[in-house]
Amino acid sequence: MCSIQIIDEGRCEAISFCYKNRVTPIPYDLNLRHLRAVAAIRRCGSVSRAAGEVALSQPAVTQGVAKLEEQLGARLFERGPAGMTPTPAGDRLGERIEAAAAALAAAFESIRGGSRGGFGGTANLVTTSQVRALLALAAAGSFVDAAQASHLSQPSLHRAVRDVERLSGVALVERRGRGVRLTGAGQRLARGFSLAVAEIQAALDELGTLAGADAGRIRIGAMPLARSHLLPLAIARFHARSPAILIDVEEGPYGELIERLRDGRLDLLIGALRDPSPGPDVVQEALFDDRLVVVARAGHPLTRARVPGPARLAAFPWVIARHGTPLRAVWKGLFEEAGVPVPAAPIACGSVTTIRTLLGESDFLTLLSPQQIRPELDAGLLAVIGGPIERTRRPIGLTLRADWRPTAAQAQFLDLLRALGAEAGLKGIE
Repeated sequence: MCSIQIIDEGRCEAISFCYKNRVTPIPYDLNLRHLRAVAAIRRCGSVSRAAGEVALSQPAVTQGVAKLEEQLGARLFERGPAGMTPTPAGDRLGERIEAAAAALAAAFESIRGGSRGGFGGTANLVTTSQVRALLALAAAGSFVDAAQASHLSQPSLHRAVRDVERLSGVALVERRGRGVRLTGAGQRLARGFSLAVAEIQAALDELGTLAGADAGRIRIGAMPLARSHLLPLAIARFHARSPAILIDVEEGPYGELIERLRDGRLDLLIGALRDPSPGPDVVQEALFDDRLVVVARAGHPLTRARVPGPARLAAFPWVIARHGTPLRAVWKGLFEEAGVPVPAAPIACGSVTTIRTLLGESDFLTLLSPQQIRPELDAGLLAVIGGPIERTRRPIGLTLRADWRPTAAQAQFLDLLRALGAEAGLKGIE
């Protein structure tokens, strides 16, 4: 059985898995220079050439690789007369480390611009402790809280952050009242650090899979039109197949979730897609089209009317979203465009759970997506009045980082979501 420990290390959560009598390290346990050496050996085929790339002696590279193999419990290279040949574990690790190094290099390049300060090749000089310190400070907003969250002493944390500033040649932290916050440059650098840590964690998850463990994690940002039915169904089916995989679901405003996705703190978002697209750094994939419907309790007087017009709908009270929300604007438009006075809406509410209960106990009407009330529709507790409102059609789907490469477990979960999304589209209210 796999035991899972979650450690909140600033902006990137780390996980250690216990399987086959050994424990895999978390990303912060590993030496970045040793990891770069693995990638360099994989690329160059020899320790001597790799040592020149990572500015270490050949004995230091050899010792670093040996330590990594011990930490990971996996052989990374086959040594022979022709040089160093990566094993499947070494190949997988090296590929992920190349991606992590690219994220670090891009982050440092983005903050330096025309600055002449700092050191060249800073991405190759930064250490794991420095990465950990900056991410902890970014998440906590104060050195005191960051030290507690990262289990580093305050002097060590201060020193690590200042060392990163010295390496980069730009200010990364500024005072704000009693706390601190990252400057714009600090935020961009923290994003690169977070993406690099996410790649290292993905490598550790993949090494666990290669070792025969059902190990890994999936971090999901869930938006309203997917978290009521599609996502829980996918999670239940996936867990039945792979019970040891950790699935972390986070809810929140779209603006916060998309930034966490960009930081590498979420693997995917699921919900309504945006038009226009959020940007070239993400890709959107539609799973099915959703349309709003008028919903009432089973047995409501209007269930006997095949397609009641706006005047009939206006004869009943409504529970609808608050003023200023897109849903309320759609609702008002249904009546205003038909020249019918907007009906009374004595209850303004955005909670689907509250609305479902209100509908079951009264003759209220509301506008909802069928996906939000699928269990109640299937059980005959709620009913759709008329048909779907065509002009409310919107795609529901996945938002992913453009350069994201899922682990095997994450890819399997995506395939399951796609299959269930196709079912949801076929089962839509016609």
